[in-house]
Amino acid sequence: MSTFVLEIGSEELPSRFLPGEEAFLASSFTAALDEKGLAHGAVKTCSTPRRAIVLIEDVAPVQEEKEEEVMGPPLRAAYKDNVPTRALEGFCRTHNVDVADAYVATTAKGEYMAVKKRTGGQPAADILAGVCAAVIPQIPFAKRMRWQSHDFAYARPLQWIVALLDDQVVPFAVGPVESGRETYGHRVHGRGPFTVPAAGDLMGILREKGGIEPLGSVRRETIIADADRAAAAIGGRVLWNDALMQEVVGLVEHPVSLLADFDTKYLEVPREVLLTSMQSHQKSFGVEDAEGRLMPHFVTVLNITPEDIGLVKHGWERVLRARLEDARFFWHEDLKANFDLWLEKLDHVIFIRGLGTMGEQSRRLESLCAWLAEACAPELKEKAARAGLLAKADLVSGMVGEFDTLQGIMGGIYAGKWGEAPEVAQAIGEQYLPAGPDKMPESVNGAILAMAVKADTLAGCFGLNQVPTGTADPQGLRRCAIGIIRILLKFGFEVNVRELFEHALAGYGEREWKFPASQVVDNLMAFFQGRLRNHYQALGAATPLVDAAIGAGTITVKGVDGRLAALTAFSGSESYVSSVQTFKRVANIVAKQQAAGADIPAAWNAALLQEDAEKALAAVLDEALPALDSLWAAADYAGMLARLDSLRPAVDAFFEHVMVACEDAALRGNRLAMLKAMVDRFSLLADFAALQI
Repeated sequence: MSTFVLEIGSEELPSRFLPGEEAFLASSFTAALDEKGLAHGAVKTCSTPRRAIVLIEDVAPVQEEKEEEVMGPPLRAAYKDNVPTRALEGFCRTHNVDVADAYVATTAKGEYMAVKKRTGGQPAADILAGVCAAVIPQIPFAKRMRWQSHDFAYARPLQWIVALLDDQVVPFAVGPVESGRETYGHRVHGRGPFTVPAAGDLMGILREKGGIEPLGSVRRETIIADADRAAAAIGGRVLWNDALMQEVVGLVEHPVSLLADFDTKYLEVPREVLLTSMQSHQKSFGVEDAEGRLMPHFVTVLNITPEDIGLVKHGWERVLRARLEDARFFWHEDLKANFDLWLEKLDHVIFIRGLGTMGEQSRRLESLCAWLAEACAPELKEKAARAGLLAKADLVSGMVGEFDTLQGIMGGIYAGKWGEAPEVAQAIGEQYLPAGPDKMPESVNGAILAMAVKADTLAGCFGLNQVPTGTADPQGLRRCAIGIIRILLKFGFEVNVRELFEHALAGYGEREWKFPASQVVDNLMAFFQGRLRNHYQALGAATPLVDAAIGAGTITVKGVDGRLAALTAFSGSESYVSSVQTFKRVANIVAKQQAAGADIPAAWNAALLQEDAEKALAAVLDEALPALDSLWAAADYAGMLARLDSLRPAVDAFFEHVMVACEDAALRGNRLAMLKAMVDRFSLLADFAALQI
């Protein structure tokens, strides 16, 4: 068995390109070699800014050989007067066999000519050459470029390609570059070129001669270990950020952690501002002490071991100082203002074209937050309204103008400085959450404001018919809907979703929408239900159960969640299939009769009951229906499903012994009334038609 290595060398790629490049190469090589029938071990990939590497061990020397039977023309068309016809000759020529090698094969459709065809046996080097030449141009970079007079497009200009199967070059060309065995290392610590004798030697040469670490996981471990050691020496700990760490690992090939300092006077600026300056602009990490207080130090990662570490340290400190000086200036300038001044300025800032100003949105949020608080936490109504009014004020602050990622966060900080209630300040800081899979609002007031902001945006954009299409979603409406869903589930709010969107749309006042207001809300509810469906599917819930729970209505997300949980548990019971089948039969009969115009009374008449089975069903329903109503009021969905199971024997006996669609209209209506009473209750639980049983 052999070892194959591919190294694609280029000018520096953006850090964000590397994870996708690695994943694509791993999946594409695995799929291509499996399709070709070339046995191989695990496909391993790694990357640095200047290279992507594919390493495959245990590669078979040749492709697997197979013999297959290939069917040709019918026997009757293969010969004429015992002479092969053109059909047979063409078939044999296509498969590179002699006519004498063809034979008669008997199939279910009759007798046909057939040949034995051997496939496979191609050398591994030939297969790998074809795979490399096909895969490399298909790497899905976000942006591509062409250089010089070449038509070939890649993320950055290609510089070299190493492709070796053991000690032999795998020959192919991609654009202007041909494969070979020469690699290059770090531009300072081992430029190269270096000759790679065999595939297994590449990684060692890159480390020992090229001065680089090709494995991102090792670069990450090196950065963390060195920085943690330096921070511990001054009594601190590094504030690691996973997203930034992934970016930094993709920016360096020769990682060297550097602990640097800044003036303590900048510690008067809020912690969030200092960390944003370090992380967003300098790709550096903050340091805090054992009590969680920010220290006047930061960690940056170099891509070189400098001769004069002090000089490099001074340079980094000087660059960060300029950013911190800006932040300190904006902090002091903003503190000279107040919310009244900023609210006035918001009337001159456009929200979304066609939806007025940010000032108008602030007043809408004030009203919508008050309405939401009435439904979720009446004691917070005044503070919720205040948070809604002030939510967008920091957009005209100097700090947010300089550091736009701090919008909302700075508003909360200023609110605390200017004497607003803690609930108001925290809500303003949480208005843009959820952010990512974990970061959610922690306060009830923050949850109320976050929902209001998202509902206001959704209502306005749907009113203008600016809805997501395909992957395009410029206003982030999908995130808005998912955010509302996650908040409602976390806090257990029983908010009527349709009423939420109706109030949000009404907040825009008399405005000419693309559709009537009721249709706008209908469209928005359909969109919201789609997001809710995706949310549960992403959590692994069975699609039929999700569709059944949502199909019964999405008045509240809490209700959908509870019904889905009950249906999921019920689906694992022994009686699930038979109970669902029975109820679907009940629902189908009622629906069919209603579609035919049947007059179904609101209640059945006991005097019209004739058969023993219908009397028995009526007796069971007399006891069960009030219990079902109580269970529904208590949101005991599992209890309702248990009642469905207990009703099944009486319903089955009813269908066996009673003709529902009888000639007597009074009897027919009376029997349908009993069935409809069941449908009215259990249809609240689920759309049973969605349960594919």
